[in-house]
Amino acid sequence: MSNSSSSISQFLLLAFADTRELQLLHFCLFLGIYLAALLGNGLIIITIACDHRLHTPMYFFLLNLSVLDLGCISTTVPKSMANSLWDTRAISYTGCVGQLFLFTFLFSTEYCLLTVMAYDCYVAICHPLHYGTLLGSRACVHMAAAAWASGFLNAVLHTANTFSLPLCHGNAVDQFFCEIPQILKLSCSDAYLRETGFILFNVCLDFGCFVFIVVSYVQIFKAVLRIPSQQGRHKAFSTCLPHLAVVSLFLISAVFANVKSPSISSLLLDLVVAFLYSVVPPAVNPFIYSMRNQELKDAMWKLRTRCL
Repeated sequence: MSNSSSSISQFLLLAFADTRELQLLHFCLFLGIYLAALLGNGLIIITIACDHRLHTPMYFFLLNLSVLDLGCISTTVPKSMANSLWDTRAISYTGCVGQLFLFTFLFSTEYCLLTVMAYDCYVAICHPLHYGTLLGSRACVHMAAAAWASGFLNAVLHTANTFSLPLCHGNAVDQFFCEIPQILKLSCSDAYLRETGFILFNVCLDFGCFVFIVVSYVQIFKAVLRIPSQQGRHKAFSTCLPHLAVVSLFLISAVFANVKSPSISSLLLDLVVAFLYSVVPPAVNPFIYSMRNQELKDAMWKLRTRCL
């Protein structure tokens, strides 16, 4: 293999196991997780789309989140499953570029959308009388469109910059999908710094969003604690706590994956962290949001009885 990236026709993804039995176990495990994500997110999308009572800003953003979760897990998991099933590690150069672009696009959009959803919670709890004015249908569409556009721009910049770097260290990617930090490990040391600068800039922007989310929740908790009735406090917490749990899992694992020191990096650690931020959230988000949301559960039950 030449040291130039132009001569690389394919990359070799990380194999979860060497023996055939473990490869099939990995396939079955990922298949179960993938089907759970498809079922959970698909059910949320159909329920919100079919029930006019859920045509509100909160559920509009939740529908977008479910679409993004389906896209994220569909970008990485099926290819890993296919490789285990057919006992191969290969992904084409074009396939790797496409996978990295789509995952970065959907992942970045999801984080922007989670920030918007924090604002939605803040307005609903702290300024309920102005909710209809601040979060009208046009404003919701504009905020969702801004989240998707920001994710797209971020993905274009990172993908173009990552694959413009010369690759000097072969084509073996130490991850089960094409991930920016792992592609950077294959690049020449002097070129590596350029994309690292992009990542650090991105982390700063992400940190700004995180601060916004934290400040929003500080204000939310202050407002909730001032609610006199226990039922009112329970309803407010039921609305916002699932979002906080999703944001925490999403952000902690993603930031750790991109900014951890090479001295604490290991193959197993990288694999676990990537699994936590790329596979777990799309699978568990539907259950987190529906578990404490009685309105959504009632709508799902109504849809089920209507179909039967």
